[in-house]
Amino acid sequence: MLFSLTQWLHQNWAEFGFLRVFQYISLRAVMATLTALILGLAAGPAVIRILSALKIGQPVRGYAMETHLVKSGTPTMGGVLILGCLTISTLLWADLSNRFIWIVLIVTLGFGAIGWVDDWRKVVRKDPEGMPSGEKYMWQSIIGLIAALYLVFSISESSNMRVLELFFNWVKSGFDINLPPKAGLQLPFLKEVSYPLGVFGFVIMSYLVIVGSSNAVNLTDGLDGLAIMPVVMVGSSLGIFAYITGNSSFAKYLIFPFIPGSGELLIFCGALAGAGLAFLWFNAHPADFFMGDVGALALGAALGTIAIIVRQEIVLFIMGGIFVAEALSVMLQVSYFKYTKRRFGQGKRLLKMAPLHHHFEKSGWKETKVVVRFWIITMFLCLIGLSTLKLR
Repeated sequence: MLFSLTQWLHQNWAEFGFLRVFQYISLRAVMATLTALILGLAAGPAVIRILSALKIGQPVRGYAMETHLVKSGTPTMGGVLILGCLTISTLLWADLSNRFIWIVLIVTLGFGAIGWVDDWRKVVRKDPEGMPSGEKYMWQSIIGLIAALYLVFSISESSNMRVLELFFNWVKSGFDINLPPKAGLQLPFLKEVSYPLGVFGFVIMSYLVIVGSSNAVNLTDGLDGLAIMPVVMVGSSLGIFAYITGNSSFAKYLIFPFIPGSGELLIFCGALAGAGLAFLWFNAHPADFFMGDVGALALGAALGTIAIIVRQEIVLFIMGGIFVAEALSVMLQVSYFKYTKRRFGQGKRLLKMAPLHHHFEKSGWKETKVVVRFWIITMFLCLIGLSTLKLR
């Protein structure tokens, strides 16, 4: 909105010519970050009061860590603060004619809506499990598949009409159409190497990335401040990749696929960082409120969607290693328990408790130590991911 206004003013009024500086994505990304941060810090206390007044308190599962029982009743659904500030800031500073901004916003808010329903059922029905996993997975799958089908054709086309045309051509051709090399799976640390996926391969991979990253972030969100800082770091790093793939000169120099329009996602990533830091102000231990599924599911899906657009799915896997480890810890714990119960009649556990952060708590680490060390690991992994910009 503000971007469109500054464009109109400097084009029609000579005295507003200085507003042309807002054409630069880098400046608008800084403004988006500051806007989301200020909005979040200003609105945070009011959001906490409203959630407390509505008695939207976090229920604690009966099998949770004993040290977490004191957190019962702390306001949850704080993710609405992140999503609100993120959306407002993005709409203010982004080019709203950009197709990638809208698809990322739609996916983010769509998964946020799923999380909102899940959280609402937890606090209204007093059911710690919330939305049944089957129902949640169904809605995640619907949004993820629609997004994947759109992205498979929008990577190579800058017009929504052309995207629609390509989709119908694909259907008419008997689901057989060639995709450009940049739509393949890009391999980091290697020059101009991509693995062709085809339409179905791209859709399946994108679906798994979006839904998988959404649930991985959700599983990580179990300690005060644990999930949000890695989200900020990974999102900011993906913003750098977006800026490069959206600039033909930088993309050519660094041997990256040029994705027209993807640079605008730096605005979204900046707003994500600002909103996330504002939330952390209130979520730092001891937390004044929790993110809830409304925030965790949405932010994870946003990271996955951005990684797909900038063709850095494997790099997301590297930078989001903490999220991957948390998800794998749950999968391995459940699988091993079921296997040993079926074979030996009694289930055994690989970890003291899953997800992984609870294992370290059970091992004697204080909550704050787990959180800070996971942050440090994520920073290290993000630096490895960013090194692929040049080490190719």
